[in-house]
Amino acid sequence: MSTTNKSDVQGNLRTITERTLLAIAFVIAALEGYDLAVYGVSVPALLGDTSLNVDKASAGALGSVVGAGMLIGAGLAGALMRRIGALRLILASCLVFSAGMLISAVAQNVVLFGAGRALVGLGLGIVLPTLLAYVADLSVPQHRNRNTGIVMAGYAAGGLAAPLLGAALLPATSFRWLYIIGVLPVLVILPFAWKLLPVPPVHLLRIGQTAQAHRMSEAMGLPTPVLALAGKRHLAGIGPLFSPGVGVATLLFWMMTFCGLLLVFGITAWLPTMMQASGYSLGSALLQTAAMWIGVAVGVIIGGRIADAIGAKPVVVVAFLTGAVSLLVMSLNPNVVVLFIFMFLSGVGFIGSQILVNGFILTRYPDDIRGSGLAWALSFGRMGAIVGPSLGAWVMTSGLSVEWNFYAFAIPAVIGAFASVLVPQVKVKAAAVPAPELPAQELPALKVPAPKA
Repeated sequence: MSTTNKSDVQGNLRTITERTLLAIAFVIAALEGYDLAVYGVSVPALLGDTSLNVDKASAGALGSVVGAGMLIGAGLAGALMRRIGALRLILASCLVFSAGMLISAVAQNVVLFGAGRALVGLGLGIVLPTLLAYVADLSVPQHRNRNTGIVMAGYAAGGLAAPLLGAALLPATSFRWLYIIGVLPVLVILPFAWKLLPVPPVHLLRIGQTAQAHRMSEAMGLPTPVLALAGKRHLAGIGPLFSPGVGVATLLFWMMTFCGLLLVFGITAWLPTMMQASGYSLGSALLQTAAMWIGVAVGVIIGGRIADAIGAKPVVVVAFLTGAVSLLVMSLNPNVVVLFIFMFLSGVGFIGSQILVNGFILTRYPDDIRGSGLAWALSFGRMGAIVGPSLGAWVMTSGLSVEWNFYAFAIPAVIGAFASVLVPQVKVKAAAVPAPELPAQELPALKVPAPKA
């Protein structure tokens, strides 16, 4: 993609530079990462807040409420993305999850707090697959894993900000400030997103604007999109995912996202509490969690670059296995240096594995079902997001030894690695939409720099 393009071309054709696209997407992903991670950071404070009367069992349920909201949100994204386009969904979902954060900040009882978290989950469920598909649609193929990795490094940056702020503010300050802080950046980024983000070529093709789609692809140095399964739109966008040559990969992707999101939500909800149960102070546990999020940011950027070079599958397998090994090491209660090293590495396995799975899905599916494929995989995977926090709560209240807090999450990491190994190539008969025959004066003369390697 050109990095020198303007954001407006003749005929209402808006383009965007790669750098600007990634910057806006990075900030939106950071908001998502923060809004997700802040709950786990605030759980110790919630347990001590008598006004809400939260115990460990209800804390697990509150964590699962977010997953339930994200399940519905991802399903909505899968059903609506091909109809109304990724851009509108991104903007609307940012407003939804920010409203949920505000409700959580002011809630005076556990029911209202849970409602706010459910609304957060709904917005996050829509924005994640939509944002990643949108970035992939506007990226040259050889940069898709890298660019989605950079965007999700923003997710990790937001996740990192939550425990750092928690360590600085808690327990001296109310946990409510952590939720208020999560609302403020939206007021800054949404006007830029509204003004600068364009409609991607693949959606222009879907709505019949073929000429603009071809002009935009040429202007941004992108390959012309292919509507490989354009006629298959039944059952809320899910039908094409089970077309011949696609169905087996779809089922394995769903299994991988179930395992990946179980890890993401289970670990983010309970890791600080798990480390406290292992004998560490709250401040130390939050700093350990911060080390994990640094590992996420570094791991997904490096992993994305490696995936572009050698393929996503081996990178995803290694990420899942890294998570399993890290959990086993942490269960041994190692010395603090070893612990922080494996906390750093664990970021790739706990959260980076699912981020890299997202890139795997986006690069394996055809152009026109890329977004709905990721959205439906994440929708199914949200069942793992519901199970994860409740699994952590069950283990912590079951009377099992402390080590089982870690073993319980190592098992799905191994299953995710096994499913990743089995994913086949997706083979469909693609029929490209032909370039339109237009008079010469309708095609603006565009000087398109060669895409950078």
